[in-house]
Amino acid sequence: MHAADEIDAPPALKAKLRKLGFSRSDDLVLHLPIRYEDETTLTKIADARPGAPLLFEVQVLEVSIQFRPRRQLVVRAADSSGEVVLRFLNFYASQTRQFEEARDREKKLRVFGELRVGYFGPEIVHPRYRSVGENEALSRALTPIYPTTAGVSQAALRRLIARALKDADLSEYLDAAVLPKQLPAYADALRLLHAPPPDADETALQTRSHPAWRRVKFDELLAQQLSLRRAYLARRQKGAPALVSDGALAKRLLASLPFTLTAAQARVAAEIRVDLAQTFPMQRLLQGDVGSGKTIVAALAICQAVEVGYQAAFMAPTEILAAQNFLKLKAWFEPLGVKVVWLAGSQKKSEKEASRKQAAGDAQLVVGTHALIREEVDFSRLGLAIIDEQHRFGVAQRLELRKKGERSAKGTNAKDVTKDATPPHQLMMSATPIPRTLSMTYYADLDVSVLDELPPGRRPIVTKLVSDGRRGEVVERVRTAVSDGKQAYWVCPLIEESEKLQLQTALDTYATLSEEFDGLRVGLVHGRQKGDEKDAAMRAFSAGEIDVLVATTVIEVGVDVPNACLMIIEHAERFGLAQLHQLRGRVGRGTRDSVCVLLYQSPLSTAARERLKVIFENSDGFVIAREDLRLRGPGEFIGNRQSGVPMLRYANLETDAELVESARVTAEKMLHESPDRVEHHLKRWMGSREEMLLA
Repeated sequence: MHAADEIDAPPALKAKLRKLGFSRSDDLVLHLPIRYEDETTLTKIADARPGAPLLFEVQVLEVSIQFRPRRQLVVRAADSSGEVVLRFLNFYASQTRQFEEARDREKKLRVFGELRVGYFGPEIVHPRYRSVGENEALSRALTPIYPTTAGVSQAALRRLIARALKDADLSEYLDAAVLPKQLPAYADALRLLHAPPPDADETALQTRSHPAWRRVKFDELLAQQLSLRRAYLARRQKGAPALVSDGALAKRLLASLPFTLTAAQARVAAEIRVDLAQTFPMQRLLQGDVGSGKTIVAALAICQAVEVGYQAAFMAPTEILAAQNFLKLKAWFEPLGVKVVWLAGSQKKSEKEASRKQAAGDAQLVVGTHALIREEVDFSRLGLAIIDEQHRFGVAQRLELRKKGERSAKGTNAKDVTKDATPPHQLMMSATPIPRTLSMTYYADLDVSVLDELPPGRRPIVTKLVSDGRRGEVVERVRTAVSDGKQAYWVCPLIEESEKLQLQTALDTYATLSEEFDGLRVGLVHGRQKGDEKDAAMRAFSAGEIDVLVATTVIEVGVDVPNACLMIIEHAERFGLAQLHQLRGRVGRGTRDSVCVLLYQSPLSTAARERLKVIFENSDGFVIAREDLRLRGPGEFIGNRQSGVPMLRYANLETDAELVESARVTAEKMLHESPDRVEHHLKRWMGSREEMLLA
């Protein structure tokens, strides 16, 4: 970083600024106000409207410390129209001295705050104030209020930002031809946002719909698009094994199955088949709603790798999900002569060692959990890495699996991998549908395939909202379903009691239901059980040896028991939309009618009521995902991915969707036509923080 880029401030202040992420003038310039206050006009005390923040000019009449009802500093002040009380519930001795000095020397104070009618007349609690000279000019701009941290005052930030606006490079790097219409120049937008004139549209500034805000949002989105697309192009410069096969193994697999591919599955499988035949690594995200059949698409990709002598690895975030995938893939592949190996943390030491040797030897498909990326695990010839429920894994974890393939390509177990090592192709899967604007931003470095069609025969799931006061009716409904030969899930959000949330727990519910369902077989599965305990419970449930399975959200994804036709979700108001949709998808996997009961506790908050309304009225995962994005923001979808993706501070994916599209088009154009401007733009917005998303 050049000295001219550095913030000119004392070392102690620099350290505090680093907590806010500031090290350059550009960082300060792009630190924008969260709101504004109007100090451009003085108001007389007699003319003030209670409830509105206003600026007054007063003289101090009396200063006292009072003790009723608590210790407080009370300052009586006045202008020519009347008196006002300035009240400070928390104060320092130095403040008392300041007011006493202003009183004794008859200094005028400018006081800004919200006037209210107190017991003794007009008062302002904890106003902002400063001493002023005779006829001192008023501010000619609205006063910006910035996000800050302890030890960095608003006044100090304003001074630093004003200096940065003079020092920073505010050159225009974007041609008018690539900017959306009616957006101001970069420098003009920033100067207006930091110091809006009194006649600026304050509503547009506060709602961030002002053209100056839209310019900043566009530039931010453009920086994110440039970074992600550049990472995408950089990956294409790397070599990868070209998995070119005649498809014989895939044909044998499809011929052995009791179902045929949907049109969506066939389309996506063809996209992946083309990717795997390329000499650069595939980075594809396969997303599809619950039950859309992602596993068979992944299996066809595995066929392509295995047929030409490469290995495939299949990693899932939980042992329950990984084990279910292992059993399904093993049943499909072993009759075809493909060697499938299981590797998980819960295995005995001897079993793990045997699995590791097979992974480094003749195993053709290795299925497991995070255990696949442990240091001691190596592959002999990894050509394809599949990551299920990819949003549960971070960038570093996906990168580690890729490095396993690079090491196998070099024929070494060394930790350091040379830059010319060959990475495997990667297929990431998600059962959480991702809204289009989110996919265009946070997943712009990936190719995205969508399974937008459910296999035939999937019966719709009836969703019911039931108050906790009718819990007894729900218990009877479960008993009736079991007597009819069906099975049921009963899901609870916590394992043990939380005084703060007062939620029914899985352990208590298990004990209670075991008594209430006298004569029925009740099982329990939760995240704190040992792996073999969880597996035993799930196997028993799958085999029909358990009638009612009490569970936490460990069953959220992947668990497939066709005879389970009833899902009870206790304290449904505490779950997110994505979780509710995933849990509901655990039933309706067979040929019988299925019901999901959302058991909620009154009174419901506004947010909880809105979530339950969405899940009750919709079964389409993409519609639910759009609503989830609206209600919660992008964090729910990107999960750990944010550790490697430039996050958005100002742009809103719901209200700024058209800017996302414009930024995407502009990024592609700039990458091909103006690489020097790309560098300038990324340096301005990210400095040295740009992540090349190679995971």
